[in-house]
Amino acid sequence: MDLQLTRIIAVRHGETDWNVASRIQGQLDIGLNGAGRWQARRLAQALAHESLDVVYTSDLSRAHDTALAVGQAVGLGVRAVAGLRERGFGVFEGLTFAEVEQRFPDEARRWRRRDSGFGPDGGETLQAFYDRVVAVTDELAAQHRGQHIALVAHGGVLDVLYRAAARVALDAPRTWALGNASVNRLLAGPEGFVLVGWGDTAHLDAPSRDDAGEAGG
Repeated sequence: MDLQLTRIIAVRHGETDWNVASRIQGQLDIGLNGAGRWQARRLAQALAHESLDVVYTSDLSRAHDTALAVGQAVGLGVRAVAGLRERGFGVFEGLTFAEVEQRFPDEARRWRRRDSGFGPDGGETLQAFYDRVVAVTDELAAQHRGQHIALVAHGGVLDVLYRAAARVALDAPRTWALGNASVNRLLAGPEGFVLVGWGDTAHLDAPSRDDAGEAGG
C-alpha cells in the first residue's frame, strides 16, 4: 500500500421511511426503518473481513446506526463527524418532491438544474455543500495516510465524492447509483480522489433505493 494514499470505503446509510416516501431528509434526524436495519446488518457482514483502521460517520442517526453495525463487525468504535452530514435543505426539508415543486416552483427549477449557487432558504448552496464534503474527507484521509477507513454518510455526500474522484462537473446529470447501504471504494492522496469501485450492493438480496443524489438522503 502506498503510504501517501488512504483507502476509503464510503457507505450510504440504510433505508428510512422518508426514503421510501421520497421525502427530503436533509439534516433532519430521521432513523432507519426495518429494511434499513436489515441492510445495515447485511452491510456489516459484507465488511466484517475488511482491514479497517477507523470508522467515521455522520452524526445523524440513520448514518450513525448503520456505522455502529459496521463497527461492531470489525471490532471498532465509531467516530461521529458533523461535517459528513447530508446537505442542509432548509425549507425543503420534510417535503416530498411534489410538494417542493408545488410550493417553490422557481426554486425547484434551480435545484433540478443543479445550480451550484442555489440553496433553499435556510439551507446550503450546492457549491458550499460540495466544498464542505471535499474538505472534511480530505482532512480525514490526511490523518490516515497508508490506512483503510470507512465513511458512513448520505447519498448527497457520496454524490460529491463520486464527482470529485471522477472529475464530473457539479451541474452534470447524475448517471451513477447511490443505493442505500451500498459499498463504494476510493483512494485519497495529495493529488485528490481516485475511484476504485462504485455502487456494490451484492450483499443485499433486494435492490436498494436510489433516490438520494437530489433528495437529501
